[in-house]
Amino acid sequence: MAIPFDLPGFAFRRARLAVSRLIRTLSGCVARSKERMHGGGQPCCLVDFWMQDTLREIAEAEAAGVPPPPETGDAEIGGHLFDFLFAAQDASTSSLLWAVAMLDAHPEVLARVRAEVAALWMPESGRAITAEQVREMRYTEAVAREVVRYRPPATMVPHIAGESFPLTEWYTVPKGAIVFPSAYESSFQGFTEPDRFDPDRFSEERAEDRVHKRHFLAFGAGAHQCVGQRYAINHLVLFIALFASLVDFKRHHTDGCDEIAYVPTIVPKDDCTVYLSRRLASS
Repeated sequence: MAIPFDLPGFAFRRARLAVSRLIRTLSGCVARSKERMHGGGQPCCLVDFWMQDTLREIAEAEAAGVPPPPETGDAEIGGHLFDFLFAAQDASTSSLLWAVAMLDAHPEVLARVRAEVAALWMPESGRAITAEQVREMRYTEAVAREVVRYRPPATMVPHIAGESFPLTEWYTVPKGAIVFPSAYESSFQGFTEPDRFDPDRFSEERAEDRVHKRHFLAFGAGAHQCVGQRYAINHLVLFIALFASLVDFKRHHTDGCDEIAYVPTIVPKDDCTVYLSRRLASS
């Protein structure tokens, strides 16, 4: 990870300025969406649905003679959109790459996923996988959760201590301090054989995600845990189900390919290059 020197010519300065430019662009998208929704246009994306509700809330506040809801300005919403896009793209990409790497490394897991999905859905049906079918893919969901535990995308998530609290018998974190808890290290504490990729730890019988809840921090914990947790897991389950069902694949293995690269989420060092071929119905 680069040391964050906020000076001209340094990567951190370039990144900060790039973020500012992106947020201005997204803020412009928000403004145009508000204009369309205010003019009675039909929503055609998630931003439109969001702005439609935002305009309704603002109108209701004006009618009631109360202040409008907070953070409804274009710049604030543009900032939130950037956060959503960053979280969705970087974190999801990390999990998708590790899912493919783990399925390649554990053919017995891949076989169980394919059997479970085939019992619920077949590509030849011509139908999309439904939400009900996703909920029934319990083993595939266990695989998704184990991918996130074994290789949590965001290894460190900074927090500001709201109150002083004792971290150990000899050190108390002062109020206002920035704390970097390691979601990666916590994933290898408490769990049974934590260094082994074992989706069955998330089965109803073992339920290690509940037994060791304080160590399963890939999505954070408490009031500020990731709001996209359920979406992220469903997205990963659906990807694993489709990938395992539609293609046969073979990974191009190189020395150290499973070493971790920080970008800043974690990915396989070789970016997980695979050879794909269409999977036959009888496979």
